Amino acid sequence: MAGALSEAAIEGAEAAAAPAAASALRRSLRAVGRTGVVLAKRALMLAVLLAVVFAAIELLPGDAASATSERGESAADTAARRRLLGLDRPVWERFPDWMTALPTGDLGTSARGEHVTDLLAAPFPNTLLLGATAFAVTLAAALALGCWAALRPGGTADRIVGFASGIALALPEFVVSIGLLLVLSLWTGWLPAVTLTAPDGSPASWTMLVMPVLALTVPQIGWNARIVRGALADQAAAPHVAAARLDGLSPRRVLLRHALPGAWPAIATGAATSTGMLLGGAVVVETLFNYPGLGTVLSGAVADRDTPVIAGVVACTGAVISLVLLCADLVRARTLGARP
Repeated sequence: MAGALSEAAIEGAEAAAAPAAASALRRSLRAVGRTGVVLAKRALMLAVLLAVVFAAIELLPGDAASATSERGESAADTAARRRLLGLDRPVWERFPDWMTALPTGDLGTSARGEHVTDLLAAPFPNTLLLGATAFAVTLAAALALGCWAALRPGGTADRIVGFASGIALALPEFVVSIGLLLVLSLWTGWLPAVTLTAPDGSPASWTMLVMPVLALTVPQIGWNARIVRGALADQAAAPHVAAARLDGLSPRRVLLRHALPGAWPAIATGAATSTGMLLGGAVVVETLFNYPGLGTVLSGAVADRDTPVIAGVVACTGAVISLVLLCADLVRARTLGARP
């Protein structure tokens, strides 16, 4: 009798758990489907961007064969190089060939006969190091400043952060770079003015990262601090935050435990947007500080009208930006899904 009751209880529990398991499976499948759709959209956007790059370079005067020709080279030699590089074919034939090879990691051959993948192998990690460090500093500083201002709305700290972030946001990277070079290098001698490279192609010392990172982060700290402050101000009016204040919790606890979690979607979106700004600004900053990254490679490729190199740089940076945007989408979906 007892055994029969036990078996019936187990069957009842299994029957009750089946709908919950099926619901969880459906939610997981929907999440995977949404992620797949987002990835497909990002890939399509990147493909369109690469097509625009190919078309824009095609509209520039000259081509890679003429831009890389040596002094005294005959027209026949230039024409032969043009055929060797495939530039005698229209762009609508060259672009599909380049795109079909992209998933295999083949980025084509540069105008000077180098494999683009090998050409980017050393500078791309250096740019990733610079961008990741600048991203981490930007996010940490923006969170600290935004939370500091939000603790006393309308107070002195709030006004200081608002004023300083507005000025920082208006400063271009090259202006910040020149100011840092004057103060930290020429006037004080605290930091080296240019970046020296180690035998492996990386910066020779961590001190050579300080000024490039600061030049990139100052404008983005201003942008993201304002986003953090605005997101926390919106959350301050939420019912659960008001209830926490009425319960007598300290302003710091209300901010960190109740307002900040709800502000994460806006903060993540702003930080993800800054990724493109950081990698775009890195082109200017790397050139000014002689940093061994993609900026130097890209400036030379533009001068040479070297389409595969330019497209390769865009593909690498575009993939990083798409990944960060995907992470921001996941943070947003998770935070909004967790709200009561």
